[in-house]
Amino acid sequence: MPSLPSMPRPGAGRRDVREPDVPRVPVPVARAVVDCGVYVDGVRLPGRFGYVEAIEEVRRRGEGYVWVGLLDPDQHQMDEVSRVFGLHPLTVEDTLVTHTRPKVDRFDDTLFLILKTVNYVGHDRTDPMARIVETGEVMVLVGPDHVITVRHGDHGSLRRVRRNLEANPELLTLGPSAVMHAVADHVVDTYVAVSDLLEDDIDRVEEDVFRAGARTQVDEIYQLKRDIVELRRGIHPLSHALKRLTCDFGDIIPHEIQRYFSDVLDHQAMVADHVETYNDVLSSLIDAAVAKIGMQQNEDMRKMSAIIGLVAVPTMIAGIYGMNFDNMPELHWTYGYFIVLAVMAAACLGLFVVFRKIKWL
Repeated sequence: MPSLPSMPRPGAGRRDVREPDVPRVPVPVARAVVDCGVYVDGVRLPGRFGYVEAIEEVRRRGEGYVWVGLLDPDQHQMDEVSRVFGLHPLTVEDTLVTHTRPKVDRFDDTLFLILKTVNYVGHDRTDPMARIVETGEVMVLVGPDHVITVRHGDHGSLRRVRRNLEANPELLTLGPSAVMHAVADHVVDTYVAVSDLLEDDIDRVEEDVFRAGARTQVDEIYQLKRDIVELRRGIHPLSHALKRLTCDFGDIIPHEIQRYFSDVLDHQAMVADHVETYNDVLSSLIDAAVAKIGMQQNEDMRKMSAIIGLVAVPTMIAGIYGMNFDNMPELHWTYGYFIVLAVMAAACLGLFVVFRKIKWL
C-alpha cells in the first residue's frame, strides 16, 4: 500500500517576519528646557543662553551659577545634561523615575532633593474615581556652579519662584542652595493652600453626614480619604529630608539658608499635623456614615414591612373568599360584600394608626 505523503506542519515553510527596528530620533535637550539663566552676584545676565553656553559662560567667568529648568525630560536628554554638568549616574536615574518618595541625597559636591507637588482639582460628583488632588514631582540638583530643576506633571510650575528670586537679588547671592530653598518653600506653601481647601471639603462632608434626614454619599468620603492618604505619603517623608538640610551639608549650604530651611520645616510639620488630623476625621466619618446608612436601611425596611402589613390583611380576606366553597358564611348574604370591604378598611386603618404611632410610617 503506497504511503501517504506527509502533511506539512502548521507554520512550516514560513519565516517569522519582523518589522525592522526603526531607530528612534533623539529629541534635542532644548525641547525639555523651560528656562535657562546665568546669575552673577544675584543678578541674571541679559540675553538668552542654552544650557551648554550658560555653563561655559559661568566657568569662563569663574563666578556665578546656572539655573536650568527641565520639564519631563527623557533618557537621552538627561544623559546629555549629565554629560555637560558632570552629574552622578544615580541622579540621572532618579530624575527619570516618577512617583518617588521625597528624599535628599548627596553625591560628592551635589545635593539632590525630590519633592512631591500637589494641585487641588476639586470634586467631580459624576466620577467617583476622579482625583481631588493631583500629584507630581520636582527634583532639584544643586552643584557648585549650577542648579537643575526637573519637573514631572502638568502643574507645579516654577516660573513664579524664579520671578520672585530675580526680584530679590540678596537671596540669589547666597548661592545655588538659595534656589533649592525657594523651590522647597514654594512646594510646602502649596501644601498649606491645598490642605485648607481640603479642610473646607471635609467640613462640608461632615455637615452632610450629621444633618438630619440627609442621604449620606459615602463615595465622596472615600474620595477624600484616598487623596488624603496620597497627600500624606508625599508630605510626611519630606520632614526627614528637611531636617537633614537644616543640620547636615554645612559645607555646601550656607548657614543662613539652613535657617530658612528650618522655617520651611516648621510649615511642613504644621501641614503634616493637619493632614494626620484630616485622616483621623475621615476615618471617623466613614464609621459614622456606615452606621447612618445602616440606620437608613433599617428605617426603609420598617416602612416596607408596614406597607406589606397593610396589604396583607385585605389580601388574606380576599384569598379566603376566593376559595369558592359552597358553604361559606355570608356568601349569599345581601350585605356581605359591603361588610367585607368595611372590615378590610377598618383593619387597614387600625394598622396604619399603630404603625404611625410606633413611627414605622
